[in-house]
Amino acid sequence: MSKVVRRFRSLPIRARLAMLVAAAVAFGVAAVSVTCWFIVQGKLYEQLNDDLRKAASVQGPQRIGIESALANCTQTPQSTYTGPRSGYSQALTSDGIACLLGTSAGEVKVTEADKNVIENEHKREGIIRNGTTTDGTPVRVMTIPLTLQNTLTGETSSAAFLVAVSLKSTEKTLNDLALILLLVSGIGVLAAGAAGLAVARAGLRPVDKLTDAVEHVARTEDLTVRIPVEDDAEDEVARLSRSFNSMTSSLASSRDLQQQLIADAGHELRTPLTSLRTNIELLTRSEETGRPIPEADRKALMSSVKAQMTELAALIGDLQELSRSEGQRGERVQVISLEDTVESALRRARLRGPELTITADLQPWYVRAEPAALERAVVNILDNAVKFSPEGGTVEVQLASGVLTVRDHGPGIPAEELPHVFDRFWRSPSARALPGSGLGLSIVARTVQQAGGEVTLGHAEGGGTIATVRLPGAPTPPPEVP
Repeated sequence: MSKVVRRFRSLPIRARLAMLVAAAVAFGVAAVSVTCWFIVQGKLYEQLNDDLRKAASVQGPQRIGIESALANCTQTPQSTYTGPRSGYSQALTSDGIACLLGTSAGEVKVTEADKNVIENEHKREGIIRNGTTTDGTPVRVMTIPLTLQNTLTGETSSAAFLVAVSLKSTEKTLNDLALILLLVSGIGVLAAGAAGLAVARAGLRPVDKLTDAVEHVARTEDLTVRIPVEDDAEDEVARLSRSFNSMTSSLASSRDLQQQLIADAGHELRTPLTSLRTNIELLTRSEETGRPIPEADRKALMSSVKAQMTELAALIGDLQELSRSEGQRGERVQVISLEDTVESALRRARLRGPELTITADLQPWYVRAEPAALERAVVNILDNAVKFSPEGGTVEVQLASGVLTVRDHGPGIPAEELPHVFDRFWRSPSARALPGSGLGLSIVARTVQQAGGEVTLGHAEGGGTIATVRLPGAPTPPPEVP
């Protein structure tokens, strides 16, 4: 059985659908055919039963003939019986011996059921059964009990009267009907199989297109392929096609972003690498030629190398952060204190801008986020404020009801540049001379969005820029047990 199931599952879908449709139709046709055959059989037998009841009606001369046959019981039809002249008719003695009557076509085999009719004569309706004659002819038999009275002595005796009709014509009719139903069922099943195959082909045509599209994408990596879908189609195939189109669009967009990221990263890496190579070549040439570089110039070169290495490390770290998958982030998400995260970021920001005054007004607030990623995002916002603040300026940090604001008093961001501040590798023309990779705010936007919040940059009243981060709250974690 398991081999049959495995063989069936290995067939193409359209073949399986055609077979299932044919099997369902075959089952339905078989059920209808069998029901029809039994109904017709019942009707034919009911008609025979009615004929037997009429033939078994014993009145006047028929009773005399039966009494005479019982008195002179033989297996030769008695001419004294004036009942029906067709079929089979015989009287049964109390011992179950058959006595043929009239022009009976032959003798019907007597069964125990017929003898029981004589013994249980209170069942006046008698019995109806199928039987056979002594020569093997199938017949429909009716046996009724009789009570006979001797007119001379007044004694009564029990007997039975049996009439039968041949079932040859009925069986021929039923056999012909069975053959017709079998032929019709066979034709119906074959037609159903052909129709099922045609329906399966028509129904699976979109699936074939989808399969061809998937194979084309796998073979050529062409993500521009789209499956045409009618706007009003809502069936499973249409939903599958729309899902495929959405998937290929997402993959194409992801690949474009990946290629753009690689191109932008290569462009951003080229500048510090070029500067590093130039500075290292100068230092190397000085060593090879024996011409020492002035101490001030040497210190400047070393400082430049150190700054470029720091910039490269920051850029690589940002690229690693952007390349991390959503699953990797989801494994580290937990309920954390935003107040503690901002305080930790403030300590780092004060080290990077010792000449600035950084004020903080923080209220408790808990969020669901990845601790390291959220702290990095807050540090990036503070670094941005520190970078653009004038020497001796002030950076104001406030956290209240899940809204974090960082305001600086720098030159601000032109209105036409605000829509691009969160784009990857985008840098303001006025800030391209400053250190940075152009990925800081992009990482901020991504981290905040993953935490379910939003971040905006805008003009602050009185000049400068204000960054606003809104994060949904999370249940306060229970205190740790010492």
